[in-house]
Amino acid sequence: MIELRSDNAAGVAPEVLAAVQEANTGSALAYGGDDLTAHLHDVVRDVFEHPTARVFPVTSGTAANSLAISAATPPWGAVLCHPSAHIITAEGGATSLFGGGAVMQGVAGAHALIDPDNLRSALDGVRWGDPHESQPSVLSLTVPSDFGTVYQPDEIKVLTAIARERGLKVHLDGARVANAVAALGCTPADLTWRAGVDVMALGATKNGALSAEAIVAFDEEIADELVYRTKRAGHVTSKMRFQSAQLAAYLTDGLWLRLAANSNERMATLAAELGAIDGVRLVERVDVNMAFAELPAAAIDVVTDAGVCFYRNGPSDIRLVTSWQTTAEDVAQAAALFRAAMTSP
Repeated sequence: MIELRSDNAAGVAPEVLAAVQEANTGSALAYGGDDLTAHLHDVVRDVFEHPTARVFPVTSGTAANSLAISAATPPWGAVLCHPSAHIITAEGGATSLFGGGAVMQGVAGAHALIDPDNLRSALDGVRWGDPHESQPSVLSLTVPSDFGTVYQPDEIKVLTAIARERGLKVHLDGARVANAVAALGCTPADLTWRAGVDVMALGATKNGALSAEAIVAFDEEIADELVYRTKRAGHVTSKMRFQSAQLAAYLTDGLWLRLAANSNERMATLAAELGAIDGVRLVERVDVNMAFAELPAAAIDVVTDAGVCFYRNGPSDIRLVTSWQTTAEDVAQAAALFRAAMTSP
């Protein structure tokens, strides 16, 4: 079997497992009062070059997104995001639940990225101060997008500047943010708070962690809200040290970027191979470790039967995702199977 369904399907990175084992000695104060969680704050502040950033470990990306946004919007607020964003399409209304009723509103743009003109138009069309209409409160950016495309830091700055004109806070869904940072070659700070981001969901599980995600708040008011919101939502875990140990190891010495770089490189190779096969069309540009392709349904069946695992979005549409575990041999074998399927009678 060649695993290309999701980076969620990959295992835990050895370095992260080692950190859990190392933390599994003696006892420690519960609910984040331990030394490892205190150390995690220092690590995050160093990695993101932000002296007052605060980190809140949680157990899922859905929790990270919904709680982060809930701390930035009132119940009558609206959250603006791309129509393909995970918070609209795949989180079961969690943001509205934890936000006390806040609604999601889509703002379109090419390549699954919000277009600045569309954002400005959406904000200009709001009846500001009218209680009959939800008041936009948060701009949410997915980096990379759910179609595997990334904003440049300067593109984020343009969007956040427009949001600031109307007093919106800015959230970043960073489930795969390590892949974006690795692909862009920028600093984590340049992609987040320096570009105008107030709070982010810092993904780790897709990139080698074990049910460990985090919210990173660069805004003090949002951080103060999260102290209570994470507890009320059941995400102040009693043995938080094991999450904190993972996240600290993940961010230390560039491990998270090395893991992400492997998945990006494997996908770049696979996408190039697929793009060279007659009859296969890449639907979207490939910026990180995700690719979407169209090819005949019969060929998809052949490749599936041969043991290549991926998501089928339609009869002739597939999604492929590489991970930190994906090897060059996996990619070569998968590419050969796709070529064979497209050339066989």
